[in-house]
Amino acid sequence: MVLVTGGAGYVGGTTARYLIEKGEQVVILDSLVSSSIEDVPSGAVFYKGDVADTALVTEIVKKHNIDACLHFAAFIEVAESIQNPYKYFENNTSKSLILFNTLKDNGVLKIVFSSTAAVYGEAKYIPIDENHPLNPVSPYGMSKFFIENILSFFDASYNVRHVALRYFNACGAWGGSGEKHNPETHLIPLVLQVPLGKREKIYINGTDYNTKDGTCVRDYVHVYDLAHAHYLALNYLRAGGKSEMLNLGTGCGFSVKEIIEVCEKVAGVEINKEIRGRRAGDPAVLIASNKKAKEILGWDIKYNDLYDIVKSAYLFHKS
Repeated sequence: MVLVTGGAGYVGGTTARYLIEKGEQVVILDSLVSSSIEDVPSGAVFYKGDVADTALVTEIVKKHNIDACLHFAAFIEVAESIQNPYKYFENNTSKSLILFNTLKDNGVLKIVFSSTAAVYGEAKYIPIDENHPLNPVSPYGMSKFFIENILSFFDASYNVRHVALRYFNACGAWGGSGEKHNPETHLIPLVLQVPLGKREKIYINGTDYNTKDGTCVRDYVHVYDLAHAHYLALNYLRAGGKSEMLNLGTGCGFSVKEIIEVCEKVAGVEINKEIRGRRAGDPAVLIASNKKAKEILGWDIKYNDLYDIVKSAYLFHKS
């Protein structure tokens, strides 16, 4: 069986659903701090609790004969991490260290880790490959950078093999799973809240970046494709694959203004918008090279069209 931490969250929950669909037996451990019991996928065994609860994790591993862990549980808001770095290092880094040690002590030596493109910081070149310098500009990115390093040392000393998947911008909806962060800070759901009557306008944070239209450019990867990559990474480790750090992105970038334009096409209305100053911790451009993930995992991308990605999110939020 597979342990999925944070399996009631957005990417974790979608991945858990995907795993169940593929015939995997899934155990979810989630504190429900950022999600609710309604978000737990049908067919999974669920435990409410903390990943740093050594006794609980030990009980789960032994009771369910866990052979691998997919670790999603984390706080993910860049702006909040700048305001409250302790919260991020304590929850993301310290608790992951405790989790990994508990797993190791109980013989679980395969970990798929939900990392982030935020470990790179400002791009030195585009597209960003896995050899790009790591220089996180936010406590969120640094918390994930530390976890990757912990995993590398656990591999060297304890043979804990892992795949750290560095997502670019997760988006879209699939299988009843979509973005429901509270508060919501991700661009596509924020924009869609305007035509759905949940928000008066969308703020554009900075129009003076060195990009094609002055707004930030990001690589948007559909949550289904992320879930698929986690499944491939799990099977890669089961087949004896060595530890890897892999980017997950489409290799294409879209600006904030372009995202708003596509949301307007999907919703069929003009969206009210207002320009503000830059937001702390936002690199100008983040676009992935996904060559390594394709070569090592055989990963292929199903959702290549931004319109289809936004439409999946719109239909989820509308329902």
